[in-house]
Amino acid sequence: MLKTRFTEEFGVEHPIVQGGMMWVGRAELAAAVSNAGGLGVITALTQPTPDALAQEIERCKAMTDKPFGVNLTLTLSINPPPYAEFRQVIIESGVKIVETAGSDPTVHVEHLKEHGIKVIHKCTSVRHALKAERIGVDAVSIDGFECAGHPGEDDVPGLVLIPAAADALTIPFIASGGFADGRGLAAALALGADGINMGTRFMCTQESPIHENIKNQIVGASELDTQLIFRQLRNTMRASRNSVSEEVVDILNKGGRFKEVKDLVAGTRGRKVYEEGDPEFGIWTVGVVQGLIRDIPAAGEVVRRTAADAEARLLGLSRDVVLVPAASAAI
Repeated sequence: MLKTRFTEEFGVEHPIVQGGMMWVGRAELAAAVSNAGGLGVITALTQPTPDALAQEIERCKAMTDKPFGVNLTLTLSINPPPYAEFRQVIIESGVKIVETAGSDPTVHVEHLKEHGIKVIHKCTSVRHALKAERIGVDAVSIDGFECAGHPGEDDVPGLVLIPAAADALTIPFIASGGFADGRGLAAALALGADGINMGTRFMCTQESPIHENIKNQIVGASELDTQLIFRQLRNTMRASRNSVSEEVVDILNKGGRFKEVKDLVAGTRGRKVYEEGDPEFGIWTVGVVQGLIRDIPAAGEVVRRTAADAEARLLGLSRDVVLVPAASAAI
């Protein structure tokens, strides 16, 4: 069994976290991941109201007695969601782990910590991770350039970002972006992380609530089939490469502004992609790691085989890699 600072502090069996994905992080998926020994995550803003979130948390509790978390993504918008109300529902529900992402989480961290809730903050750079550490989060999730959604503007891939974070942080951290199997988990641990976060891999599972057409699209896709949009607006987002993402990039490349692509990138269109199964209907996020995904197993199977394969690979390396002292090598 792979024990790390993350598994010890957050009370899970395996150092594997399911990403808190919009429209995807629902009770069935989160419970399946947690039941297998990982950390399942419900996405708060997938629910239309705080009351609906309370009901979703109760549904998850009915399906697992293992730890699970709730993702609260903080975005700047003209009409922001009632974050304080969502936060209060989380507190009153008894959930003990929250993943924050997006804007500065300071106010939310203070309230959550007052109620004994552990906080993981998702970051795309070491400097942001250090700030999160200073404000008192218990762990960070560090997202490399390979990730789905918003990878930040630094374009630093995990192979560099993970060890850089390991050198700088004192709190546990999990690596995110580019992980789909035990090879990735073993590599992340070797680079200094305390676990991994997988989003796209868990999208492609039996309990994932997205349409089978989209799951099959991911299985058939390669690592080349994503598109970076909003680069010109300094709000980079990695999405599936389709006719809509190509049109958005073309408009912005020609000097267009956000108002000219607003209707193309509407979240309601992305939601319909997941619900109705037309991959060309709107913008939907997926990671480069889709190129490594070739099946649609149960979520629990993903957790168990990822952990087992990582352990086998790490044990195999310890047996197969022979360290020869320099003096001996010179003879």
